Amino acid sequence: MSRLSALLSRETALAWGRGGGPLVAVGFYAGVATLLPLAIGPEPARLAAIAPGAAWVALALASLLSLERLFERDYEDGALDLLTLSPTPLELTCFIKCVGQWLATGAPLAVAAPIAAIALGAKPDLAPLIFACALLGGVAFAFVGGIGAALSLGARRGGLLTAVIVLPLFVPPVIFGGGALDAFSSGLPWVSGFALLGAYAALAVALGPLAMAAACRNALS
Repeated sequence: MSRLSALLSRETALAWGRGGGPLVAVGFYAGVATLLPLAIGPEPARLAAIAPGAAWVALALASLLSLERLFERDYEDGALDLLTLSPTPLELTCFIKCVGQWLATGAPLAVAAPIAAIALGAKPDLAPLIFACALLGGVAFAFVGGIGAALSLGARRGGLLTAVIVLPLFVPPVIFGGGALDAFSSGLPWVSGFALLGAYAALAVALGPLAMAAACRNALS
C-alpha cells in the first residue's frame, strides 16, 4: 500500500501543478457562469431555466483543460516506461492517475458547481443534488478523459485529438446529470437519471484503466 500511496501522492501533486491545477479549470468555470448572462440576457426566469444545463456543459468543458497532460509529461520524460515496467500493474497506475486528476480538478469543480448554478438563478435547494451529480460526473469525465489522453499520446495536436475523442463520450453524463436536476426542480422522479449517471461513472472506472493501459502500451511499442 505504501507504493500505491506514494503513486497517488505523486499523481495528485502533478495534476495539482499541471498547467495551474484546479485554478485554471475553476477560473474557466467561473468565466462561463459570468459571461452567460451577458450572452442570453439578465432575465431571472430565463437564467433559472437553463442554469442546471449550462452548469453541466461548463463542467464538461472545464474538465477538458488539463487532460492533455495526464500521460503526455510522463511519456516525454520516460517516466511512463518506468511505470510500465514497475511491479504495479499499468492498469492500476492508470486508475491512480485518474483518481489524482479527479482530486485535483474534478472535486474542486464539484464544489464550484452549486455556487455557479445558484449564481445563474438555480434554486438553492438544488445545491446538494448539483454537488452529488458533479462529483459523479467528475469521476466519469476523469476516467473517460483518461482514455482520450492515452489514445492521443505522441500526436502532434494531442489536446485537439483528446477533445475530439472524449467530447462525444461526455454527452451521456451531461444528459443524465442535467436530466436528474431538471426532473428534481420540476417535482418529477429524478432518481433514474442519477442512477444512470452513477452507472456510467462506474462503467468508466471499470473499463477506463484497461483501455488506457492498452493505449499506453501501444504508444510505447
